[in-house]
Amino acid sequence: MNIQRFHASTSREALAKARMAFGDGTLILSNRPTAQGVEVLATAESLLSALDATAASPPPPPPAPPAPPAPPRPGRPERNPVAQDTEQLAMSTLSFQDYVRERMLRRRHEAALQSPAPAPPATPTPSGQRREPAPTPIPAASGPMPAPAFEPMPASAVAHPNPPGVAQQLHAMQALIEDRLDTLAWLGQARQHPIQSQLMLKLIRAAYSPTLARALLERMPPDLSAAASVRWLLQALAHNLRTDLAAPPLYEQGGIYALLGATGVGKTTTIAKLAALCARSHGADSVGLITMDGYRPGAHEQLRSHGRMLGIVAHLAHDRAALHDLLGLFCGKKLVLIDTPGLPPRDPRKRELTDLRDLPQVNRLLVLNAGCHGDTLDEMLGAYESGAGAGPPQALQAILSKLDEAAKPGPAIDALIRHRVLLRGLTQGQRVPEDWQRADAQQLVSASMRAPAPSAFDPKASELNFFFSPTPAHGVWHH
Repeated sequence: MNIQRFHASTSREALAKARMAFGDGTLILSNRPTAQGVEVLATAESLLSALDATAASPPPPPPAPPAPPAPPRPGRPERNPVAQDTEQLAMSTLSFQDYVRERMLRRRHEAALQSPAPAPPATPTPSGQRREPAPTPIPAASGPMPAPAFEPMPASAVAHPNPPGVAQQLHAMQALIEDRLDTLAWLGQARQHPIQSQLMLKLIRAAYSPTLARALLERMPPDLSAAASVRWLLQALAHNLRTDLAAPPLYEQGGIYALLGATGVGKTTTIAKLAALCARSHGADSVGLITMDGYRPGAHEQLRSHGRMLGIVAHLAHDRAALHDLLGLFCGKKLVLIDTPGLPPRDPRKRELTDLRDLPQVNRLLVLNAGCHGDTLDEMLGAYESGAGAGPPQALQAILSKLDEAAKPGPAIDALIRHRVLLRGLTQGQRVPEDWQRADAQQLVSASMRAPAPSAFDPKASELNFFFSPTPAHGVWHH
């Protein structure tokens, strides 16, 4: 059955395109807004009739015992379920109905096995043999399923001695069908557009998330050549990566900044680089250094050592009141930098740092290790985004550190794009202040998409479908 996506500026135009393709019997599977307007996933209404007919028809007799599997032919690889589902895009409406019917019956059979009922006595056949009773069918819900999407059926609509368990099975079945339809549609488009498949593989190998990769490729114009598609992709990534390249650099702009982040990401060294750059242009008296790191033994001595080399005195703030007094003392400084203790996102002491937004004119500057895993960066950004105090909301700013140690900066760029964080600069070494760099989105994205050395973590083209297939452990994957 043909499943298609239709894009338009309004819902009316998208529905009109769907009706032109499928006629009056058009079934809308999903309808969601996009950056360009509206996206509609549609197919023929015969799917709905097929599902209703399948639910109302009695189950087939018990299948005969399966024959022993034939030995695999040498040199012919086994087919995986996702590859088989991809081929279903080209099948007819009747074969797709068989595909859905088989899955529904399998779910019903599993539900019946989980809640067995007392079996009636076996009746003898005319030949004297005993015939086992067929499994009791699960009555289907009355009336057609709601449109346009596969909504969960209420438990009251299922007539069964154990409604809650059966309702959960039906909900899981409907969620599986909805997700598989969407997956088939996406894989079908990728099969028809090999350029998109290659770009998807390139993004995944560069360690970008499937979520961002799919969102980008769904918005890429379909009529671009291979070279134009690559240029469009790089421009889209750079356009969505927010940087301060068009504004004065951070040390020239000035202000009060509290550097936050986990232990070992390079907060103190980054402060020394910013202080040195500001002192070089405006003198040592224009910089104020404060450390709040009283947890690690000798942590404040590291900042004081950097300050002595620059001719700047670093002060220790033991508590919030001392920090407030020091900020009043440094009100005439061009740049005030606050070093904070390194705390993981789940540490309860993090609340003390997120409350810094209550202080006037204090900007939070999150230092992120460019070589961290994407989930670690997501957790860190999410913790400091949600860790708000009583003050007004502030846009989160960040610095990428240790760029020279990152084999693939893709996860860091991906997290910054999805969390809409302003990137203020890069560090890629321990030299003060030489290893500071302005954040150039074009250069950073181009460097992340360069062909890296072969890695054991890189997927193959044949494994790309698994990024968009449901996993047994977590159910269906929603995007």
